[in-house]
Amino acid sequence: MAGRRILMLAGDFVEDYEVMVPFQALQAVGHQVHAVCPGKKAGDKVRTAIHDFEGDQTYSEKPGHNFALNATFDEVNERDYDALVIPGGRAPEYIRLNPRVLEIVRHFATTGKPIAAICHGAQVLAAAGVVEGKRCSAYPACAPDVTRAGGRYAEIAVDDAVVDGVLVTAPAWPAHPKWIAAFLQVLGTKIEHLEAARA
Repeated sequence: MAGRRILMLAGDFVEDYEVMVPFQALQAVGHQVHAVCPGKKAGDKVRTAIHDFEGDQTYSEKPGHNFALNATFDEVNERDYDALVIPGGRAPEYIRLNPRVLEIVRHFATTGKPIAAICHGAQVLAAAGVVEGKRCSAYPACAPDVTRAGGRYAEIAVDDAVVDGVLVTAPAWPAHPKWIAAFLQVLGTKIEHLEAARA
């Protein structure tokens, strides 16, 4: 099966791992990923933040890499894409204020296309009104956003993921192995492991 065309919604101070890792991993298995940010074009960069869990009551935050966008937000036609990825970090809290972002998210939800969101990405899903009746994970501080939007907040381990139909969500970047694997399964991606030739 040919690789899927995937749209990724990013913004300044998106979580470093949560944008970098899925962007690279999805391409590594043959999918095409277009990362966009409202108000920015292909070649522009967004600043990222590294969120870590160091024993404080909430995550710590440090500067991350600059992440280069490879598509222009104003040129996005959501109908051209097969799936959507929404990384977490601080970007979701402000990109959810953009009506066009919400319109794009609603397209994927109403047409039954796969959506993967992690950490604070659930804030965008909630603002778009697409989690009603859905089991949805997120960073625990986003639980009220999920429940107020009619979703069923999934309280799971930080390294776990949850699938509800074609919606794949997780609490934070420690869940990448399970979250990305679940998303690939929803996408219909087949990965075969060949037994090493024996001498």
